[in-house]
Amino acid sequence: MKLIRFQAADGKEKYGIVENENNIYIVKGAPFGKIKPTIEKYDIRMVKILTPCIPTKIIGIGLNYKEHVEELNQSIPDEPIIFLKPVSGLIAHLESIIYPPKVNRVDYEAELAIIIKNEIKNITSDQAKDNILGYTCLNDVTARELQQKDIQWTRAKSFDTFCPVGPHILIDDTIDANNLKIELFLNGEIKQSSNTNNLIFSLEKIVSYVSGIMTLYPGDIITTGTPKGIGPMKKGDIVEVKIENIGTLKNYIG
Repeated sequence: MKLIRFQAADGKEKYGIVENENNIYIVKGAPFGKIKPTIEKYDIRMVKILTPCIPTKIIGIGLNYKEHVEELNQSIPDEPIIFLKPVSGLIAHLESIIYPPKVNRVDYEAELAIIIKNEIKNITSDQAKDNILGYTCLNDVTARELQQKDIQWTRAKSFDTFCPVGPHILIDDTIDANNLKIELFLNGEIKQSSNTNNLIFSLEKIVSYVSGIMTLYPGDIITTGTPKGIGPMKKGDIVEVKIENIGTLKNYIG
């Protein structure tokens, strides 16, 4: 099931299930209750797609693919490295990433993101799956020169529009999200290609670890790291994050 959040022509925000790519069927009980489909239908091409959830926070995991660690000449971490991105950075599928003034290099980072289902604190890895609503695509946009300049990463990852996410949430207990192909395309050319089975820390380990530090709330986003192949974008580019079984997140560089 692909759960999408959108704005209809009447200006109201709604949740629906995407079927056959172009049809959205309105659901009741979304996103965290028992989801009940209705017969009310919209054409996805006639609505404005919104970010798939409204988080209280966005937690990033750094250096979580071995090949990316090697790419940056870093050491493999003993435990997950976490950072925060502000919710003010969120943009949706088909919206524009804006180059900040006086920033010379803005990079793409394709990532699989976890959407939290319940309020949780201090859970185990075995409990994680029951507390995950689903998964989506995320681009952890980064001002690379500032990341290299600063000791911590907050400034480099926190500009407005630096967190595209979507287009929907995949809710499917039969999918092994620790074994999905992940790719990034820049102007149609593949730049990143890997699989989440190359993650240093599993998705369940990440959720457990983060919950041991801070309380997580329904809709919170944990983005799980990027594979090798990071690189710059320029104004006028089109960037797409594609994850197997989940979908494609497309954004423009403005």
